[in-house]
Amino acid sequence: MTTVAAYAAPAAKAPLERTTIERRAVREFDVLIDIKFAGICHSDIHQAREGWGEAIFPMVPGHEIAGIVSEVGPGVTKFQVGDRVGVGCLVDSCRECDNCKAGLEQYCTGGNVGTYNAVGKDGEPTYGGYSEKVVVDENYVLGIPEGIALDEAAPLLCAGITLYSPLKHWNAGPGKKVAIVGMGGLGHMGVKIAHALGAEVTVLSQSLRKQEDGLKLGADHYYATSDPKTFEELRGTLDLIVSTVSAPLDLGAYLSLLKTDGALVNVGAPEEPVSLNLFSVIGGRKTLAGSGIGGIRETQEMLDFCAEHGFGAEIELISADQINEAYERVLASDVRYRFVIDTATI
Repeated sequence: MTTVAAYAAPAAKAPLERTTIERRAVREFDVLIDIKFAGICHSDIHQAREGWGEAIFPMVPGHEIAGIVSEVGPGVTKFQVGDRVGVGCLVDSCRECDNCKAGLEQYCTGGNVGTYNAVGKDGEPTYGGYSEKVVVDENYVLGIPEGIALDEAAPLLCAGITLYSPLKHWNAGPGKKVAIVGMGGLGHMGVKIAHALGAEVTVLSQSLRKQEDGLKLGADHYYATSDPKTFEELRGTLDLIVSTVSAPLDLGAYLSLLKTDGALVNVGAPEEPVSLNLFSVIGGRKTLAGSGIGGIRETQEMLDFCAEHGFGAEIELISADQINEAYERVLASDVRYRFVIDTATI
């Protein structure tokens, strides 16, 4: 066991504070990672404040982890000391179900193990990336290509793959009109990835405040959803809409923007239920769907894709003592576009 410094929420809705946690000794197939950077995801806030249901405390959030391998177990074949690596939203899965065998560990029917706020197969709670080090089975560790700076790579482990997976699954690419709802930590990655895939990209945001950024990152069009004319003008024109917002939307209004056989895919998860008139999907054979993160194989594919196209996330680097302030700023949509903790400051 190794004792490491970390920032944890001692109880639901309590401010995060500096503490120490125990990391397990390196087992046969384990990789010990010196964490260099950890992204702050909106889901960290949902979980630390029990917005998604009962949680485990003390909680060390963080599932956007980038660092350097400092030790490997004797059975490890995929990584060696000094490698640049990442860890995303899961650190284990059953490995036996059809989904795991298909590389869809994120939908493991036997139950995957979250990077934090979960219980590992050893019965111990998992602690996330707001810490100095982490020990992870090699099968759930990603290689970060040289083409991406480590601090800009950290948010790709959740925000990046959360957008890449549905964009690939619903065939975003040349000839497709794709809209991203929300221009935040997730949304800005959606714009970059959809553009790099070759799609015609539209941003649907509450206001035009971030229009200049959106166009710079690869959007072809930018509309304010607060303007009723937007929904008139875009009616029936889009092939795919990916919603990244965690506030409830008027789903019928967004479904009306789709062409026949179009899809509205939700990756943002509101804490409260939403309602829908089913005629919104029946007319036009439309799909209302959801998507989680990606599996390990697809996450590696995403990292390689981002490196090949020369981009990571747009980040604001902070020190650990700014985490609580960063949480409030995320809730106020006051970040462009992802806070990343410099873990050397823990």
